Amino acid sequence: MIVVYTSPGCASCRKVKQWLKDRNLPFVEKNIFKTLLDDEEIRYLLMRTENGSDDIISKRSKVLTEQDVNVDEMSLNELIAFIRENPSVLKRPIILNEKSFQVGYDSEEIGVFIPEELRRIAATSCDGCPSYTGCASAREEEECEGKYC
Repeated sequence: MIVVYTSPGCASCRKVKQWLKDRNLPFVEKNIFKTLLDDEEIRYLLMRTENGSDDIISKRSKVLTEQDVNVDEMSLNELIAFIRENPSVLKRPIILNEKSFQVGYDSEEIGVFIPEELRRIAATSCDGCPSYTGCASAREEEECEGKYC
């Protein structure tokens, strides 16, 4: 199942949700301001990152700058508690499923959330076929003989 961590007013969050809806991919949305993130969930998010807190914490966050907080100096438990109390420090959207993890909307990378079987079918579809030019011409002729021209 795809999980999308969002916040209200986040344009990238809206893009991700629309992208998923357009492809009929089921997902669970978790608004980080309405859904209390527990320690286990925050720990899981941190585990899934490649670069630890750098991947999911916005260093330009108002909370970090106003409180002059250095997350790099925190222990893991301190960091988890800080995120739980200040979810606005999280970058958004955070998208994940069993195999993939992505922060932000990237139109080229988000395709990893399409199930592998569907990606394989798409890769072998007509426009990837060496006979595409001939097939496309034949289809156009059939359509023109009908009512579509």
